[in-house]
Amino acid sequence: MKRAFHILIFVIFSIALHAEEHGRFVNTPYTAQNVVFDFYFDEPEKINSGLFWIRSLLNPLMEEPYGLAPEEVNIKVVIHGTEIVTLVKKNNKKYKEAVQRMQYYAGFGVEFKVCGLVMDEYGYSVKDFYEFVEIVPSAITELVHWQMKGYGLITPQVRLKKHDIKDIR
Repeated sequence: MKRAFHILIFVIFSIALHAEEHGRFVNTPYTAQNVVFDFYFDEPEKINSGLFWIRSLLNPLMEEPYGLAPEEVNIKVVIHGTEIVTLVKKNNKKYKEAVQRMQYYAGFGVEFKVCGLVMDEYGYSVKDFYEFVEIVPSAITELVHWQMKGYGLITPQVRLKKHDIKDIR
């Protein structure tokens, strides 16, 4: 009896081990989401990479098999680093591509919120910003506010790319 049990365990283990010899794709059952992004970059240009994080959230949710409508994904972006300069109208020429992407996302309901403390520190006023930008009293207070309302916090980590994908795969 003991030998039969060991053989059975071996067979089950072997089947499980060799059932799939490669990875498999799964569709996690995503539903409507509430997310607050914390943008605090040391270089203004890093906002471009940060915006890809928004795209990486939105695209899979809006495509099949999920097919969520934009209003089912609530996204707030709290901005309080050097990237604040990308949202100032006088810098349009330098950051035009980033601004166009933010305006595109704003069309889907993404809210861009700039820290009022940082605005003051940079010497800007509300009039300096694009119409899709909201000024909030404090980035930290804003982040806590949305988290307390159940929003998941995402803080993009934007690093310098040191390797070409082709070279390391």
